[in-house]
Amino acid sequence: MITVFGSANMDLVAYTATAPKLGETVTGRTFATIPGGKGANQAIAASRAGADVAFIGAVGEDGFGITMRSTLVDSGVDVSLLRQVDGSSGIAHIVVDDAGDNSIIVVPGANGTVTGPSGDDLAMIAGSDVLLLQLELPIEAVTAAAQAAQVSGAPVILTPAPARPLPDELLDAVTLIVPNEHEAAAITGVADAAGALEALLKRVPEAVITLGSKGCLYGSRSGERVSVPGEHVEAVDTTAAGDTFVGALAVARAEGKAPAEALRFATVAAALSVQRAGASTSMPTREEIDAAL
Repeated sequence: MITVFGSANMDLVAYTATAPKLGETVTGRTFATIPGGKGANQAIAASRAGADVAFIGAVGEDGFGITMRSTLVDSGVDVSLLRQVDGSSGIAHIVVDDAGDNSIIVVPGANGTVTGPSGDDLAMIAGSDVLLLQLELPIEAVTAAAQAAQVSGAPVILTPAPARPLPDELLDAVTLIVPNEHEAAAITGVADAAGALEALLKRVPEAVITLGSKGCLYGSRSGERVSVPGEHVEAVDTTAAGDTFVGALAVARAEGKAPAEALRFATVAAALSVQRAGASTSMPTREEIDAAL
């Protein structure tokens, strides 16, 4: 069982030839409303990649909340601990250009009410094989969930996004951290990915830095280093690539795959996702990943 303690947002996505600069207005081509949020995305990605998945988080009492809950259920995710709170659900305003690149503004909404795991949440975490965390919930809640998993012995995989300073009490409970190259540089102050990897390993036992189309780098304190190249595909929308990678990586880890094999599995899953539009709508099934491998 993989448990995701994280955010659920409705993605409001505008597609345009070129993203607007500050103060500029451009004409968009199409608009879509797509369930997302880094937590929900990772839960759906892991479920489609073949795992039993439970999601812990919150949605509002609006229509977005209803849609996000049903999307998770339709993807096979256990939502028994997805709470409904007063007010609006979280949203993400996303602009995607013709190169497939994106910029995102997140408004937390209901996600901001998750200030810590409940007793039922703690029981779910204690019975998990892997706990997935991100930083779209309040940092104190993320830290408490990581510490609960540490006590139970469940490995903790953290996606440090949106990038921010990370407290020692959180990182002390993290098994594997998975930033992209920009987040790694922001966290460590080291621009070079290889150097940032070494800096991260001073704070956590294992780290993966994703490099977009260039693949990823992995390192552990035991001295293992792995570089996996990216897949050569034509990107349509990169919005959920990182979440797809992490969800698939968690599945591979839970199945006992060695780092190189697990990273290859996750890289292929992410490459499949960028060839489709949207976040949760782009994530591949286990059959698709295995066929691509």
